[in-house]
Amino acid sequence: MKKQVKYIVIFLIIGSLLYVLNYFKEANSASIIDYETEQPFYTSIEKEVVATGKLNPEDEIELKPQVSGIIDKIFVEEGDIVMRGDLIASIRVVPNEQALLSATSRINSAKLSYENAKKLFDRSEKLYEKGVISKQDFENSQLSMEQNTESLRQAENDFKIIKKGTLTGGSTANTNVLSQISGTILEIPIREGSPITETNTFSPGTTIATVADMTKMIFEGQVDETEVSKLAEGSEIKVILGALEKDEFGAKLTFVAPKGIEQGGAVQFKIKADVEIPESVNVRAGYSANAIMSIGQKENILCINESLLQFNRITDKPFVEILKEDGSFVTKEVEVGISDGINVEILKGVKEGDKINLDIDPSSHPAWTGGKQKLLDTGGRVSKFKKKYEGLGF
Repeated sequence: MKKQVKYIVIFLIIGSLLYVLNYFKEANSASIIDYETEQPFYTSIEKEVVATGKLNPEDEIELKPQVSGIIDKIFVEEGDIVMRGDLIASIRVVPNEQALLSATSRINSAKLSYENAKKLFDRSEKLYEKGVISKQDFENSQLSMEQNTESLRQAENDFKIIKKGTLTGGSTANTNVLSQISGTILEIPIREGSPITETNTFSPGTTIATVADMTKMIFEGQVDETEVSKLAEGSEIKVILGALEKDEFGAKLTFVAPKGIEQGGAVQFKIKADVEIPESVNVRAGYSANAIMSIGQKENILCINESLLQFNRITDKPFVEILKEDGSFVTKEVEVGISDGINVEILKGVKEGDKINLDIDPSSHPAWTGGKQKLLDTGGRVSKFKKKYEGLGF
């Protein structure tokens, strides 16, 4: 009996020891972090710069009166489509000697403007036929001549109306405001019965309506001085509208400002681009937009995902952690080249086949330390790291 008890005690002791050993083995195994890695790869990178701006009509004018008076009737509404020469509004004019003198002066000024526009158009027509200037430049000169022709005709008409009212002693006379271009009525800031003032040297005059040709849209934005030297007029770009994020529109860069403007300590340069909008797409003037422009491209280069980079908090130099054969990681400084915000070129420090640690140290990574480096969480890895270290308060 005593012998049996002895065996039972020995068995229990051995069982307890095995249980304890197994417990510590499992605990130690659970504490081992199974690091994920990713290898460098060869791909092509196209570096792009993004300019923010707006989508605006290329041709947009404000219709202003050549005589002062009162709006008698408005014949259109905002959003209406009008043709050049269509009636927009009528003005009730109170004739007097001063108004007659002003009307005479406006005719003389309109004649000078027309003659100058006609000379520029004739010159542009010859240059366009020889292929010296673009079609857009020729069309702009043609539009300018047509607008000045209409302004002269309107000035002569106003003069006749005021002269008739003055000579006959009439108390009032009416004149019409016509659209100078074909397009859409964007805005009518006045109402019937509103007093209006004429456009002259001392006053910009009252805007009766704003008309724009919505079939010709342009992107207007700004780029930083560090990127402007890499842009070339005539290059193809892409435009994305804030209201139509899923659509991408082709465009051609037509203008890069020769002089920058300082804004908030940085120098910005204005750019313009003709945007190709299909007839099936309904757009509105003033849409916010981003222009994406290629400024460099490399083919078949060694790259890594940009989110794998870490940065030394003292030197700001980039580095990665590479897996060794014994399962530990070694830190390697890297030299980087071109980047598209997703992948970055590796010039030195990493070779093909290296296994790079995906579990980034949160104490040295700018995604959590607030460092100056820019990292894009394009692959979702930064979010993954953040979740892993959420217990640290990040």
